[in-house]
Amino acid sequence: MTVKVTWKLPDGTEITGAAENGQNLMQAALSHDVPGIIGECGGTLSCATCHVYVDPAWSDKCGAPEDFEDAMLDMAEERRDSSRLSCQIEASPDLDGLVLIVPEE
Repeated sequence: MTVKVTWKLPDGTEITGAAENGQNLMQAALSHDVPGIIGECGGTLSCATCHVYVDPAWSDKCGAPEDFEDAMLDMAEERRDSSRLSCQIEASPDLDGLVLIVPEE
């Protein structure tokens, strides 16, 4: 099963693509060439180069970051309450239609 995800870029452009159920959304962003998502550590939770803002309508379904992710988010520029590392969000049927906002670089 695939899940539809939309990434909103700082310039207003939107990229919509599919993520496989269970795939982390950093990997999905990289497979759709989403600018601003680098994934330097490959999803090992040792950088913040996959930082995104979760659209407010989706924040409850995505949940809050775990403690280690929360600490890594301190490295992200312009952290907000809606900040998450996309490598820590896993595609699932509950997230079909999810909207993620890519921060300014």
